[in-house]
Amino acid sequence: MKAEHKNNIDRREFIKRIGAGSLLTVAAFTGCKSNKSVGDGMAEEDIPTDKMEYRTNPNTNDKVSILGYGCMRWPTKEEEGKTIIDQDRVNSLVDYAIEHGVNFFDTSPVYVQGLSEKATGIALKRHPRDKFFISTKMSNFSNASRENSIMMYESSMKNLQVDYFDYYLLHNIGGSVEDFNRRFIDNGILDFLVEERKKGKIRNLGWSFHGSADVFDHILAYHEKVHWDFVLIQMNYSDWRNARGRNVNAEYLYGELEKRGIPVLIMEPLLGGRLSNVPAHIEARLKMQEPDRSVASWSFRFNGSYPGVLCMLSGMVYDEHLQDNIKTFSPFVPLNDEEKEFLFETADLMLNYPTIPCNDCKYCMPCPYGLDIPAILLHYNKCINEGNIAKSSQDDNYRKTRRAFLIGYDRAVEKQRQAAYCVGCGQCNKHCPQRINIPREIRRIDQYIEKLKQGLDF
Repeated sequence: MKAEHKNNIDRREFIKRIGAGSLLTVAAFTGCKSNKSVGDGMAEEDIPTDKMEYRTNPNTNDKVSILGYGCMRWPTKEEEGKTIIDQDRVNSLVDYAIEHGVNFFDTSPVYVQGLSEKATGIALKRHPRDKFFISTKMSNFSNASRENSIMMYESSMKNLQVDYFDYYLLHNIGGSVEDFNRRFIDNGILDFLVEERKKGKIRNLGWSFHGSADVFDHILAYHEKVHWDFVLIQMNYSDWRNARGRNVNAEYLYGELEKRGIPVLIMEPLLGGRLSNVPAHIEARLKMQEPDRSVASWSFRFNGSYPGVLCMLSGMVYDEHLQDNIKTFSPFVPLNDEEKEFLFETADLMLNYPTIPCNDCKYCMPCPYGLDIPAILLHYNKCINEGNIAKSSQDDNYRKTRRAFLIGYDRAVEKQRQAAYCVGCGQCNKHCPQRINIPREIRRIDQYIEKLKQGLDF
C-alpha cells in the first residue's frame, strides 16, 4: 500500500538526497560521461578566444555575447553528508566562459535550491565588473508580499556581490493575469522596480514568460507605461510552430516583440536537452546535412538567425557542452531560409515521439513525498527517444525494451524516490512552467512500469 510512503521530507533532507541520483540522471539523459576539466575535451585550437558573436542592446548599447550562461544547473558535490555547489568547478567554468568571450550570466534566487546566486557571485567577483553582465529575477512565487519581495531583491544584490543589476526580470509570469497582479501590481513591486531602474540600480528591466497568449498580450501592453527593456521567452525550432502544453508558439512571441523593437532573450534553446538528445534517425538526418557540427548546434544557430535575439541562455554543466556551444558562436554562421525549413520539417517528424515536455528545471522540487520527479520523467523521455518503450508484450523486441527500461530506471532513480511513491497531491503542478500535469504523468509511468514488471500486456 502507498499509505506507508506518506511521510513528508523537509528541505534539508531533500537537499541531502537529491545529489548523486539527480546528477546521474542528467548524465544519462545528456549522454555525457566525462569528468574532465574545462579544456581537456576538444583541441584548444578548435575553440577560439576572439571570435564570439556579440549583439548590441539598443537601450544601453551593451555588447552582449549571443551565448549566455544559464546558472540554473551548477555542478554539485557531496560534503559531510550534504549536497553543496562545487564552487571550484563553477569558478573554472565561469573563467573559461569569460576567457572565450561569454559575458552574460543569468541566475535566480530559486536556482539550485537557492544556492545559485551566491555561487555565481563568488565566481564572477573574481573578474572585473565591466567584463560581465549579470541577470537575476524577482522569484516571489510563494510569498508576494511587498516586504518579502523587496527583501528578495536586496538579498540578490548581496549574494551576487554587486551594487546594480544589468538585467532584472519578473520571473516566470504568464499563468494568469490575477497571478501577475498579485505578485507585481497589487503590492506595488512593479512601481518599486521602475524606480530602482531610474536610480540606476537596474539597468534593464524585463520579464520571463511561460503561459498563454492572452496573458502575454496583457503584460506586453504595459510596454506603453513601463517600457520593457527586454523579454525572455522559450524559443527553439521545435517551439517555433509546435509549442506543447500551455506554451505559445515562439513564432508569435518573437513576432510581437520584434514589432515593438523589444530585445529578445531566449531560454530553453535545447528544451532541457531534448533537442540535443534526439531519436537516432533524427540525429542521422541532422548529421547528413552537417557532419562536422553537433546536433545541439542546429538549435543555437536557428535562434541566432533572428536579428531581434540579443542573447540565448544555456545551462552548461559539462565541459563538452560549454566548448561546443562556444565553438558554434565563434564565429557564428546563421541559417538560410532553406535550412530553417529543413529544421521545421525535422520538428514535425519529432512529433511522432511523444516525450513529456519536462525541461529539468526542478521547479517542482522538492516533492513532499520524496520523489525525484525530473529523473522519472527524463528517463521515460530517454527511453522514447531510444525506442525502448514497448507497445505490446508481443513485440519482437519486447524483452530488450523491457530490460532497458527497468534496469535504466533503477540506475537513474533511487528506489525510494520512484513513481510508485506518488500520492497525487498535486503540489508540483503549480510550480511547473511547462504546465505539465505531473501526477497524471507519474501515475501513467508507474502503471507502465508495473505492467513491465508483471509481464502484462498494455
